[in-house]
Amino acid sequence: MIPLEFIPLHFGEKLHIVNPRGYVGVVTLWSRISWVLRRFEEAGVNLDPKTSPVAVLGNLYGNGLKHLLRNLLYNPQLRYLVICGRDLSGSREELVNFFKLGVEEYEALGVRCRRVKGTNRLVDHLLGPELFHDPPVLVEVGDLASGESLARLARFFNELPPPPPVRAVRFLLPLPPVEVGRYPSNPRAHVVVAETPLEAWEELVFRIVRFGHLVHLKKGDRQELQNVKVVVERPVPDPPEELARYGFSLEKFSQYQRDILDPSPPGPDTSYRYGHRLRSYFGLDTLAAVARRLQEDSQDRHCYISLWDPARDLEGQSGRPCLVSLFFRVFEEKLTLTATFRTHNALDAWLENFYGLMAVQQHVAAAANLPPGAITVFSHSITVDPEEYQRARMVAAARQYRLRFDPHGNFRITVEDGQIVAYHLFGDMVINEYRGKSAAALAREIARDLAVSDAGHAMYLGRQLARAEACLAGGEPFEEG
Repeated sequence: MIPLEFIPLHFGEKLHIVNPRGYVGVVTLWSRISWVLRRFEEAGVNLDPKTSPVAVLGNLYGNGLKHLLRNLLYNPQLRYLVICGRDLSGSREELVNFFKLGVEEYEALGVRCRRVKGTNRLVDHLLGPELFHDPPVLVEVGDLASGESLARLARFFNELPPPPPVRAVRFLLPLPPVEVGRYPSNPRAHVVVAETPLEAWEELVFRIVRFGHLVHLKKGDRQELQNVKVVVERPVPDPPEELARYGFSLEKFSQYQRDILDPSPPGPDTSYRYGHRLRSYFGLDTLAAVARRLQEDSQDRHCYISLWDPARDLEGQSGRPCLVSLFFRVFEEKLTLTATFRTHNALDAWLENFYGLMAVQQHVAAAANLPPGAITVFSHSITVDPEEYQRARMVAAARQYRLRFDPHGNFRITVEDGQIVAYHLFGDMVINEYRGKSAAALAREIARDLAVSDAGHAMYLGRQLARAEACLAGGEPFEEG
């Protein structure tokens, strides 16, 4: 039988092939292959391209485990796997545990996959030790830095038996396409700042589709983010035709605005009404009380309204309000409103609720003779029903890049007196300057000071700093652009 030759499916350009017809593979972990080869020579290992038992040497940093295993499946003639070199990331344990302990089902970023038992190493759902009919013999010889480790290496090759017959055939296991159900983020730290209600809603839906976590509730599965903060700087009605694109009706929103100001109690088929909670449930028209306080003292910070009745809502079995608090505050000479929702349906309820908040703010502002300002909405649990995923994804897919002015200011980059200079501007005023010869050092200082808040602005600034550094090094003039 003609022995199989080693053919790499993955990372062939990074592997070092000794004898393609060899039957020993060498995993060098984090150690350089050239250094390992010298240690092999010192241990007297045969590295002749025609007679060496060693077929190939390659690193294993961690993420390459799925590629290494596929190379092994396609080259079943590799009956031994020598593991040596420095282990800086736990990749040795991940490889060993794959064959000795196996894998377990796991979900990562919303997608089914597998995890090597006893480790945090994830592999795709196609991989498992059961695929190896004749798994390779794992031989651990150490880091090769000590005499003892070299002795183990020499002893293994001195006692190495002839190659056994190959009973398995080449197995081509394709790499599955990269797929995630969600992208990584801090699910409790999302902040959306927008000019108009509809723009805020579009961005909010995008965030939930891209970053939301699948949770299992009694009422069914939901894609969820927690403690999302949305700021709408200019809370005015959106054009009816823009709302209609998503199936919303300004007429319906206007009716909701009238309802949220109606103090009438709920009917027999309704658990609660926001207007009732706000204007009569607690024996007080809270909106009128807030307006009076603001008339007496525009800087009053007691204008806080709670819609949550613990005795009824915490212990009761009937419906509970999702809107749980309102806080009115005059800031920069305008009446701002901060609302907190316990739970929120992002697709159907958020925008309608926001229009209701606009009506509440305008009602109080008119009574207190104040101009309305921004509205901020906190949603402790905001979700999308999986049955509405297709609709949510359509909204998210329509998202386009918007150039925004960074509220932290902007920068003007120059090269002066042999240094890069970054002037931090707010309007026409220079509020700080950063000087140095290294773009990286200036970028760290700017990031330390939180002088940039927008990702697009930060990337632009990084490009300009890098260009300035290159011009400085080459003695060329620099013009920002």
